[in-house]
Amino acid sequence: MKYLMFVCDDTEPETDESRVPDIHAWVAENDAAGRRITGNVLAAPSAATTIRVRGGEVLLTDGPFAETKEVIVGFDILECADLDEAIAVAAAHPMAHLGRLELRPYADL
Repeated sequence: MKYLMFVCDDTEPETDESRVPDIHAWVAENDAAGRRITGNVLAAPSAATTIRVRGGEVLLTDGPFAETKEVIVGFDILECADLDEAIAVAAAHPMAHLGRLELRPYADL
């Protein structure tokens, strides 16, 4: 089953950084196991462009549409047997300590 994992910063990170896993080791392990299909870090929210169409007109807004202190800073697409495996993979990610991760399964359309 495929999952999109949003990697987000957080206002309350782990204070003991000695517990934080190495991101390069996490990527290498999950790439080698075939669980991580792709992923990347995103540019700052100030580089975002929000697009909406209203009344047939395309409306653009520079920067993030929502005001928030917690933003999406990256993503990974995971291929896991089930939600339990996806949770285990996410829990081993450094941002589980420094930020937060949101898992969303792909929907069947």
